[in-house]
Amino acid sequence: MGSTQFGKFHVSSRQTQMPAPEDFCRDSTLPVCNVCSILLAFIAILTSLLLLWRSERKQAAVGRREIQLFLLGFIVIEICEIFSVGAFPLDAAVRKGFSAAHIAAITATCWVLLLNALVGYQFLDDGTPASLGLISASALVFFIGTGYIALDTGFNWTGEFKPDPSTEYRNIALYVLYQLFPLVCLVVFFVLEAVLVIRILGESRPMLYLCGAGLLFAIGQIFEYVISTHLCQATNGKINGALFETLFTLLSVAMIWIFWSSITEDDWPMPTAPSGGYN
Repeated sequence: MGSTQFGKFHVSSRQTQMPAPEDFCRDSTLPVCNVCSILLAFIAILTSLLLLWRSERKQAAVGRREIQLFLLGFIVIEICEIFSVGAFPLDAAVRKGFSAAHIAAITATCWVLLLNALVGYQFLDDGTPASLGLISASALVFFIGTGYIALDTGFNWTGEFKPDPSTEYRNIALYVLYQLFPLVCLVVFFVLEAVLVIRILGESRPMLYLCGAGLLFAIGQIFEYVISTHLCQATNGKINGALFETLFTLLSVAMIWIFWSSITEDDWPMPTAPSGGYN
């Protein structure tokens, strides 16, 4: 779990040597939390698939393909979470790999979400090869870059990012890419969408969905970074904040989709035939 000191991680998972996305209780297998988190991750994947299908049916909606890219990124996050959080009998190296992919997917998906906010401003026509290619290529760069740093941290390939307990696992590169960059993306997404809805579209109801998504996400992070330790201690290591973080993140993603759906058009008005005479 990230500390308040810049670039430092407090790693409490005994299963990995790298700063992982989960905050496990030390020397605990978290049986209840693992099973529930895995179940919630499966539910999140199924929900995302449903939203992908619903998006596909909105043929005339602005940013349909772009929001689908975001949902695909979220599915990758949840797949990695199943194996990085779950108590599967995995080799330590395999678990490190999934943890690295988990971190990289979070960074790339948050970037995709930020670009989704720009789609509404129509700098590029949505759904075109240029738009989809730019989003996919840039997200892939973030995924590969962050994934490499995370893997180098876990496997100590070069020694550049070697975890050092004496410095509280200080890793500025991973801290920025995993902790700060996604937060910046989310804040910019919220601001851009708020400006789009209030100043350009002149609507107010979609802001309820957008604020709801932000609130749900914030609650999940509070469970992960603040309440988790207390839950671990109160339940003797059976439950931690990761369970609730997964739940509230899923609800937040669903609310983002509802927000997007509320500001896009399903059906274009049919053109009317010209009048055959004079009034």
